[in-house]
Amino acid sequence: MDERFQGLPFGPADILLPQNCDLTKWSVVACDQYTSQPEYWQRVERFVGSAPSALHLILPESSLDGPNVETDIMDVTNTMSRYLREGVFRTCPDALIYVERTLDSGKVRRGLVGMVDLEAYDYEPGSTARIRATEGTVLSRIPPRVAVRKNAPVELPHVMLLADDPDGTVIEPLYAAAERLEKCYDFELMEHSGHLRGWLLDDAEKGRVARALHALADPAAFRARYGAEDVLLFAVGDGNHSLATAKACYERLKDITPPEQWAGLPARYALVELVNLHDSTLEFEPIHRVLFGIDPQVLLTDLKNAHPGAYEGVGEEGHVLRYVWEQGSGAITVPRPEATLPAATLQTFLDRWLSVHRGRIDYIHGAEVARSLADQPGNLAFLLPAMDKESLFPAVLRHGALPRKTFSMGEAQDKRFYLEGRKIR
Repeated sequence: MDERFQGLPFGPADILLPQNCDLTKWSVVACDQYTSQPEYWQRVERFVGSAPSALHLILPESSLDGPNVETDIMDVTNTMSRYLREGVFRTCPDALIYVERTLDSGKVRRGLVGMVDLEAYDYEPGSTARIRATEGTVLSRIPPRVAVRKNAPVELPHVMLLADDPDGTVIEPLYAAAERLEKCYDFELMEHSGHLRGWLLDDAEKGRVARALHALADPAAFRARYGAEDVLLFAVGDGNHSLATAKACYERLKDITPPEQWAGLPARYALVELVNLHDSTLEFEPIHRVLFGIDPQVLLTDLKNAHPGAYEGVGEEGHVLRYVWEQGSGAITVPRPEATLPAATLQTFLDRWLSVHRGRIDYIHGAEVARSLADQPGNLAFLLPAMDKESLFPAVLRHGALPRKTFSMGEAQDKRFYLEGRKIR
């Protein structure tokens, strides 16, 4: 690794980029999106066809429980190996890539692609690692993903890490530098998801980024700012379960590898995109809950009974849980809640309720999609409020990981698209 990044959990990587192919067909949205909208993935399959594409290198989350999942995983692994043999990728050695993602709204989100050291990441509650989960990790979701990754020769990331950099010292200066950097891609994304451009950092910019990250990671500066001893340099904004899967695969390899060889394991690192929490285009959107195959009236009654003093209607104090179903809409107010956030109050109840009742839950980006799903018999949607992004780092430092699916960085079409890769075997 570049010595200037010594001591940091983020740095340059040997990045794989697709070449001699249609990048619009290559780049597809994160695998955990549109899980209750199979028609989206069907459209993508028709559009891509047999062309080289990241679609053939991932397994949409909706397919993880499918009847042919083992065959699907073998197909993904074999296609990765074939793409490597056939020269579909070119390698950008020791690279950092500055990314500009123009969203469908016209706003531009800026990021920096590099790799993180998984020794510095921990998703366990109470972690003091420099890279931490912002939301609770569902351990049952890791093994299916491990099955996909454990034999894969290549990773394609949709992980986005957040840096609390209010002065814009790491990524923002790259906007002015881009005109003299080598552009490595510039294309339209599918499904009205905007535009993507990327530039390879030169040696001078890599050095400047390293200095800026060292300053953010300085323990004394961090203690003065947050009053905390353990530096939280990066918080996982998107893709925590993917990063947790990478960690699990690395830990498995450590069990059969001498410690002196751990640093040389490609699986010790994971490719990510780093984004400034204070990027003006970065908006925290709520993630709504939709229940399928239930009796909505029974659930709503049980929700009120589970919280002393809870009542129908919007109160001035407490957590207001708004719901929609085929017979209309309403709200339940939970006064004097034990949890800090409405999402925690609701999720704690839903986890208990679903453990003893039939039905399933999905996490939906976009209120209109949630409403449309709730309009079907046996379904019920809870529409949650957005979280203030400025409170994220203080909340994680004070309380640890937030309840899972507490927030989303933009709606589904704004999520990270797969493009870059890295060899992990």
